[in-house]
Amino acid sequence: MFRLRGISLLSWRAFQLRHFSCEPLVIQMQNCTDEEQIFGLIERNTATLSEHQVGCAFDVLWQFQKQKTNLGRNVECVRNHPQFLTLCNVTANHLETMSDHTLVNVLYIIRQFAVESHHPLVEALVTEAWKRLERFDTNVLSIFSTCLADQHLYFSPLMGKIADIVNRNLETIQDMRALSVLMVSISSLISRCFQERLVNKAELLFDTVDSSKVNTARRILLFLRNIKCSYYPLLERCNKVLTSSVSHLDLESISKILSLYQSLQFHSFEFIEVSRRRLMEMIPGSSGYPESFVRLFATLGPVAGPEIKKQLESTILLMSEELTSQQVLTVLGAMEDMESRNAHLIKKTASVLYKYLDNYKSIELLKVTQALSCLHFQNKEFFVKLRELILSRLEASITPSEICILVSALSMLPFPHFNETAISRIEAVLPQCDSKELSDFVSSLMRWIQNDHKCLANTTRKQLNLLQKLDHWGHHRLQQSNSLDLLWEELKSLKGEWLHESFVEESVAALQCFADEIDCTNVAKIASFLSKTNYLSTLLLDRIASVVVQQIEKIHPFSILAITLPFSVLNYDPPQRDEFFGACVQCLNSYVGTLDPITLVFLGFSLATLEYFPEDLLKKIFNIQFLARLDSQLAILPSTLSARVQFRLMELNRAVCLECPEFQIPWFHDRFCRGHYNKDIDVMNGAQQQIYKMLAEVLGGLRSQSITPGKSPGIYWESDTSRVESSLPPESERCVLRIALEFLDVRAFCSNIPHLKGKSAMKKRHLEILGYRVIQVPYFEWNSMALSTKDARMDYLREHIFGAGKS
Repeated sequence: MFRLRGISLLSWRAFQLRHFSCEPLVIQMQNCTDEEQIFGLIERNTATLSEHQVGCAFDVLWQFQKQKTNLGRNVECVRNHPQFLTLCNVTANHLETMSDHTLVNVLYIIRQFAVESHHPLVEALVTEAWKRLERFDTNVLSIFSTCLADQHLYFSPLMGKIADIVNRNLETIQDMRALSVLMVSISSLISRCFQERLVNKAELLFDTVDSSKVNTARRILLFLRNIKCSYYPLLERCNKVLTSSVSHLDLESISKILSLYQSLQFHSFEFIEVSRRRLMEMIPGSSGYPESFVRLFATLGPVAGPEIKKQLESTILLMSEELTSQQVLTVLGAMEDMESRNAHLIKKTASVLYKYLDNYKSIELLKVTQALSCLHFQNKEFFVKLRELILSRLEASITPSEICILVSALSMLPFPHFNETAISRIEAVLPQCDSKELSDFVSSLMRWIQNDHKCLANTTRKQLNLLQKLDHWGHHRLQQSNSLDLLWEELKSLKGEWLHESFVEESVAALQCFADEIDCTNVAKIASFLSKTNYLSTLLLDRIASVVVQQIEKIHPFSILAITLPFSVLNYDPPQRDEFFGACVQCLNSYVGTLDPITLVFLGFSLATLEYFPEDLLKKIFNIQFLARLDSQLAILPSTLSARVQFRLMELNRAVCLECPEFQIPWFHDRFCRGHYNKDIDVMNGAQQQIYKMLAEVLGGLRSQSITPGKSPGIYWESDTSRVESSLPPESERCVLRIALEFLDVRAFCSNIPHLKGKSAMKKRHLEILGYRVIQVPYFEWNSMALSTKDARMDYLREHIFGAGKS
């Protein structure tokens, strides 16, 4: 009986204990409200924790962090808690029995808690995951790839194995979220062919993406940025998702998206507009927190209106002393983008920068130098210290990229005296440099030569010798290219005087060798390059036109401007002129409403230069709603770009009024032109001044420099000296002899043949429509031996004006 009673009491106690903790441990964990409760459960159940319970504990701990703001997270506190270490130790004993998802999820979470890559548990988790790699489903594989990327293992054999698995299974993958994660992770080590397959697969699956899944769209942008591919159909779809979701985006997300758009050279005025409104709502909540406000200043400042910019600058000035080295650098970059002229803020920012100069990396010193130069900051003490710091880094640097950065920074400093250290460091790394680095070195040297007026003859000789060596290595790299893709990698880095003076003929000749490889995928970038060369290659332009006519359905409307530009700049009509321009305009028609207004203005002007005036396109441009959109966009553009767009719109307006009066598009740039006339009326180069004085003698005092608003500056003469009417197009019934004389310098012609370029040809056309007899004086005639004397030049002018020799 006593035995039965003992058993009964034991059973009752067991029942009581079970009642006390009748819920499974997993449910208890899920019901916890903070980390301490989780750690309490771990402490009481350490000996009995299963692999499922371990996974649940990590899950709940990370959920607590995700529910907090960035400022409220206590990652370090949790990571250093004794029971977190206990949890890690228990986890190590259950690796082999964990499910694939739990294994990889635990790895992901402990990395979120900033556990070091060399921690034994991290290494054990990665090793176990590697063993199971082939059996992972797409979702688990994507999470594992993120863990590897977080450890900077982009080029590891393990990441290569993941890329191989994705390549083999790409056709069966249907999860767009997982695919976008994998695309970003493996983007550093995949071939161009694989890149194209991934882009096509993403485009195919994108319709399955919910409009609220902004992270997937953002990852696709990141992938395109990583592979340096602006694939417009996919960019448009991403932009549509992101624009519709801006109201749900935080400051960090908007900032990253705008940065990605800038890297991809993708302009979405709609996204900027809705983002600007969203960012303005964040101003009150960010003003008390330097970290948040600095990001807001850098994101909103460049696209804000004048009043908001003033408000942002006032607030950042008050907190300038609290800024860290990285925050003040961010502020400086934003001020450069904003073209800030707040002298007090510039001076204050520079004083804070001065304290941190020693802590900055080489690329950051370049950013400081470039920004302060743009902001016209002047302080001898600051620049002396900056120069000494750059030189000390330069002496110790051994990598071409860093030497290139430091030399560039050195050349931007005020009064950049040439330095022997720079030339020795450049010469030491020349064989290792790629085309971009070679091109940057040339730009720095040219800047030195132009700005350093105290150069000694011996120093200048050394600079010129170095330029010759740079030319040698540039030609060497160009000659090694055996396909259009490899050639393009070299050509895209060539720019400025180096391209025009040293490489233009060889570059065009190399492109002509690969003309058959030009297709719809590369036609826009080849055309864009040709427009920079000023070199008329009919073979390449005819090939471009042929590709467009045959493959127009595969060419995105965003590429049309780049494609038409070389024809416009170089004043060339291909044999298939009507078919070519017709195909371009037809491609645009369905996109006119969504194309960037600035792009349409430049495109309209490009076509007008070639005497091609699509009526529907022009009437959409010269429309009240379109011009209102353009005005709102001009308000947030950098001043130089805004002025250029306005000038192109004026030129397009003038061309349409003069050449297509039947369209009945009004002339509305009279005031704009008068403003430019007042600025430019006294601007003449040496040759123009010389010709102007000779005209006074040739015409016997009957002269006037009469510039019609809407016409470019030049020398215009009327027999009765009356001023030219200011309206466009003028309807003068008087019979008056009008002569317009223009000096054409080297910029008016193609670089390889004396073929008049598009803008000069259009100007001549317009002056003739206005009733002028146009006399264009080419530089190669005016500066020839035949016209080496004043009398010969006087005879030349008389002959062209009066049609006879000297009188």
